[in-house]
Amino acid sequence: MTTQSYFRSLVCFGWLALCCLTGSPNWLLAAENTSLASKDSYDVRQFGAVGDGKTLDTAAIQKAVDTCAAEGGGKVCLRSGTFLAGTIILKSNVTLYVEAGATLLGSRNMDDYPDINPKIKYLYSTRFTKYMIYAEGAENIGIAGRGTIDGQGKFYTNPHGDKLRPYIVRFAECRNVRVTGVTFLNSARWLSHYLACEDVVIDGVTIKCKIGVNRDGIDVDSCRWVRISNCHICSGDDAIVLKATAHRLCQHVTVTNCVLSASPSAFKLGTESNGGFEDITCSNCTIYDSGYSGIGLMMVDGATLKRVNISNITMHNVHAAIFIRLGNRARPLPDEEKPGMGALQDVMINNVQGGVVGDAGCSITGIEGHYAENITLDNIRLHFVGGGAKELATREVSEKEASYPCGRMFGKLPAYGFYCRHVKNLRLHNVDLDFDKPDHRPAIVCDDVIDLDLAGLRAGISEEADCVVRLKNVQGALIHDNRTPQPVATMLRVEGKQTRDIAVLGNDFRQAKQAVTQGDDVPDAAVLVK
Repeated sequence: MTTQSYFRSLVCFGWLALCCLTGSPNWLLAAENTSLASKDSYDVRQFGAVGDGKTLDTAAIQKAVDTCAAEGGGKVCLRSGTFLAGTIILKSNVTLYVEAGATLLGSRNMDDYPDINPKIKYLYSTRFTKYMIYAEGAENIGIAGRGTIDGQGKFYTNPHGDKLRPYIVRFAECRNVRVTGVTFLNSARWLSHYLACEDVVIDGVTIKCKIGVNRDGIDVDSCRWVRISNCHICSGDDAIVLKATAHRLCQHVTVTNCVLSASPSAFKLGTESNGGFEDITCSNCTIYDSGYSGIGLMMVDGATLKRVNISNITMHNVHAAIFIRLGNRARPLPDEEKPGMGALQDVMINNVQGGVVGDAGCSITGIEGHYAENITLDNIRLHFVGGGAKELATREVSEKEASYPCGRMFGKLPAYGFYCRHVKNLRLHNVDLDFDKPDHRPAIVCDDVIDLDLAGLRAGISEEADCVVRLKNVQGALIHDNRTPQPVATMLRVEGKQTRDIAVLGNDFRQAKQAVTQGDDVPDAAVLVK
């Protein structure tokens, strides 16, 4: 008898002895149960899958899923091969497990993707109907493994033919969802969309989909209790985007320890905001090569955004590091009237560093009569490419109330750092700004801001710039504990006939030729300097 056989016999004898000692009424049944312990794994090849990358394996994989669900649940396994498939519908208690060395390959034949409309009413109820992996109303479902799921999206080139470009993952109104470890490639449209789901965990996922427009990495839409962590996403549209396309809050979502790159925005809330956002955090992420914004918070379709915290973020090569927008596009759900004006409030962004930030500037804006409220930026260090011409400093910026919001919507702003308009209760603390090429714009411009607290500013400035900070029609401001790190013409320029209650206290403006200058239209006694 070999050593291996001896130990196997010893284990079996020990197990039978244990059954007898514990009074098991049927030791044979106990032994049978141990042999069935691995039956929660269903190999798709046993259901007829070929895995040669040419034969359509949809039916075999679906049969494995259906059998697994009918027998109580478990894992449907893809092992060592390339499995070509169209739409696979996951069932409750089933995890699709793609092992290392295996690939699930999306079919290029649209006949392999039947039209499916989720029952929930949401913004795109009839627009998107084709998916590679779909589930609706299911519980305890997942996608896992170290393998690859490739949607072959590079073969779908029409950016407007939405019904001709399938998602890779679409889960609607599901609970207890786990997606871990898998590498996703080349979606034809949004790669993964979680609609009105609850208790979602997405961990350790890699997404590479920078092959064209409309290729979001992860869309979390009107969901609750979501955790996204340890992911690397490189997408042709937004990397991680939270939406609210149904009349349900997107709430209690946390994103952490991710690496993000996107042609538009790396981390974004909106633009679709019909249901609103509450209690959102994003932390410990690094962002690179993003064409619109590193961080984008956007409310333009009614409802309310509140209690959003973003912290410990680094960025490199982004167009606009921070973009915050309250607008009024007011796009309704199907067969509904336009939503009322929304709100954006209670946002904290801290400990953010960025290099090679674009020449447009960052912005925090509401619209006339409707303010973005309670915005705090603290410990922000951004290094811009610079190069802004002097005439940009006095440029009038269009309101664009109903426009699609993005970090490029206003063009090059009057400030190279932050342009803030229609904001209430704005805190800018410990902001450090600089640039490579000389930039002749102010570092910060505030227009129609109510209750401003500016402290700890350290900003580079060109000799030809009129001032470091410009305030226009600001009502109630405390400018304190700031300093000029280099010679400047004017530190603070105050303009506008609605200006009032500006207190400039305890600053070190010794390197400024003039600490504060006022426009002729500024009311008497509107500015106190000490």
